Amino acid sequence: MASVYQPVMQLSGILVSLLGWVLSCLTTYLPQWKNLNLELNELEIWTMGLWQACVVQEEGGMQCKDFDSFLALPPELRISRILMFFSNGSGLLGLLLSGFGLDCLKIGERQQEQKKRLLLFGGMLFWISGITAIVPVSWVAHATVQEFWDENIPDIVPRWDFGEALFVGWLAGFCLILGGSLLNCTICSTEVHPSSVHYAVAEQQDQCQSFLKKNPKN
Repeated sequence: MASVYQPVMQLSGILVSLLGWVLSCLTTYLPQWKNLNLELNELEIWTMGLWQACVVQEEGGMQCKDFDSFLALPPELRISRILMFFSNGSGLLGLLLSGFGLDCLKIGERQQEQKKRLLLFGGMLFWISGITAIVPVSWVAHATVQEFWDENIPDIVPRWDFGEALFVGWLAGFCLILGGSLLNCTICSTEVHPSSVHYAVAEQQDQCQSFLKKNPKN
């Protein structure tokens, strides 16, 4: 039964991981990590991402400006750039390794142990990719909450709020961790080998014969 569901779980794991990797790449380049609504001008919404700040007007126009210097960014945005790059790279490497380790792939059918190792490494890379995607968005969210409730900032000053990219990043990390867990579950699942079945049948026959010897028919 495990051999029947194993390819399905492998395909499900790699598809969920692929979705998480795509969302992680999308999160990296979305400019909506932070949103700012100005009460004095409700027709404009300011957004900030890892690479640029944008102004969205109610008429539909959007103007963006790239950040001039990496060192001028806040610490959470600088570290988030590095972690998101690492997340995207480890996710891509995990897709390549786990793809070659799928049972439905005809390549390397006689090298099952190596294919299991590829699946294991791929699943672990998906875990790393998911964690390194969740950490930066959670850090930016935590910094945004601290700034929002900072009593030292006057109430008249507008406050940054959560952007859509943070929720996309959380979903990406969850999908990557879930996909890696599905792949690793297929490796940890125990399979019944023919030799073990033959041994169990032979043991049952020996027990039956010993029982008949102890209790002969009258």
